[in-house]
Amino acid sequence: MISFVGRALFVSVFLLSAWQEFNEFGDNGGRAAKSLRPKFNAFVSHVTTHTGQQLPPVDMKLLVAAAIALKGIGGLLFVSGSSLGAYLLLLHQAVATPILYDFYNYDVERKEFSQLFSKFTQSVALVGALLFFIGMKNSRRHGRQLRKKAPKAKAN
Repeated sequence: MISFVGRALFVSVFLLSAWQEFNEFGDNGGRAAKSLRPKFNAFVSHVTTHTGQQLPPVDMKLLVAAAIALKGIGGLLFVSGSSLGAYLLLLHQAVATPILYDFYNYDVERKEFSQLFSKFTQSVALVGALLFFIGMKNSRRHGRQLRKKAPKAKAN
């Protein structure tokens, strides 16, 4: 019961965000797509500058829809204790974090740097919690397998 409450509280961040973005989605992806466009363009520019690779064009409406799906489906699966839900949320965090919290584009003395870096580290903490959950699920699964394989003593 305590584990379920903990998972529900943890995933509420993702589900509430997905619900808000879903309600505002509209014809063009809503506010999320509008605010994501400049950050995504800066990310693409950063990747192109450092790797020399040009990323393909991406429709912001499609990107926001994918984020809503990952957070919504992943969150619901995670509440039920599914590792798949944790993997979906982990995928969302891995893609969204460097784009949304682009502290690396700002000078250390600027106010935006500290705000974005703080949110970036919070997002990294969520990734850590998801990895911990996945690790615990895997260790319990392996522990059960080891116990089932142990031979039982025969009674004479």
